[in-house]
Amino acid sequence: MPKKETSGIVVSNKMNKTIVVAVKKQIPHKKYGKIITKTNKYYAHDSLNECCIGDRVKIQETRPLSKNKRWNLIELITKK
Repeated sequence: MPKKETSGIVVSNKMNKTIVVAVKKQIPHKKYGKIITKTNKYYAHDSLNECCIGDRVKIQETRPLSKNKRWNLIELITKK
């Protein structure tokens, strides 16, 4: 089974070897049909501490690395 991959923007890098990535997706409202933006935040493992706030990154689902960390940094798409 392939692992999930998604891309988002780094909103925090204050932790050691961990980043918080905000992933936005647009979905229609269940009742009214208006397109709304939903944001999910994921903790991701950044082994080299290379990401800064505002960077666009690609992350991949992985086994649990800690209490909240279930994603791994694959690549840095754009630097801020």
